[in-house]
Amino acid sequence: DKTQLQTYECDGLTNFRAVPGAVVLPRTAEQVQTIVRVCAKHNIPFVARGAGTGLSGGALPTPGCVVIGLARMNRVHSIDFENALITVEPGVTNSQVTDLVRSAGFFYAPDPSSQIVCTIGGNLAENAGGAHCLKYGFTTTHVLGCEVVLPTGELVWLGSPHGVPDTPGYDLTGVFIGSEGTLGVATKAVLRIVRRPQCVQTLLAAFDSSSAAGQTVSDIIAAGMLPSAMEMMDRISIFAAEAAVHAGYPDCECLLLVELDGPIDEVNTQMQRVRELCTKNGALGGDKAQRLAQSDSE
Repeated sequence: DKTQLQTYECDGLTNFRAVPGAVVLPRTAEQVQTIVRVCAKHNIPFVARGAGTGLSGGALPTPGCVVIGLARMNRVHSIDFENALITVEPGVTNSQVTDLVRSAGFFYAPDPSSQIVCTIGGNLAENAGGAHCLKYGFTTTHVLGCEVVLPTGELVWLGSPHGVPDTPGYDLTGVFIGSEGTLGVATKAVLRIVRRPQCVQTLLAAFDSSSAAGQTVSDIIAAGMLPSAMEMMDRISIFAAEAAVHAGYPDCECLLLVELDGPIDEVNTQMQRVRELCTKNGALGGDKAQRLAQSDSE
């Protein structure tokens, strides 16, 4: 009914809305094929949708179209720790992948801020990244193959169904990822999982200007270091965070967060160099200058 259809009238970009003509919730790739074939036969536009957390309008329907909701396709087909692979359907959430492999010492690197609810299918469509994309790359770096229903209803594999990297021929998987569903509907994906680092350390440095913090970022990269994450917060962001969660951030113009991971000795050495670069660029003195926010090692 109309009320149910309105649930699917937009994604996280709520400024733009359109009520679809119908919403279908398949559970198998064969059902997706059937839906797409009907749409192709009758010239009906369709839009694939995951959890609807995207902020770019990737799941925005057009009036009267068919929305293919893939949330019920949430099976895990296989986990191969020996080859560091996991094969899942598009409705599996991002954080579930890491939860499934954590006990064996692995994690799934792409970590968008909505990872608790966003789905792998949506991650493929948007080429999702996250705080750790600086070192580990975006979704496209971690997808070795995917099963796709083309706009004609044909079911094909892009890349390798067995997780073989760098298969011969064109990188069709790379073309598909980030296409926002315009090239087909993913129904299965082979994902690369990564060994958890031995040590993780995070530094929080306070500066009196965003220029000084930005220069520190440039200096860290120029020094040959590749942090797992780097993020900056200006005064407005700091004020908003403090008002919301009372994180205890220092009163400054800009905060720089630097996270390093890897072998313990390497991380300790690099962290000392990061501290030196922060000091060189005028990080504020005392406890507010460089505060170790997190340290985790195994």
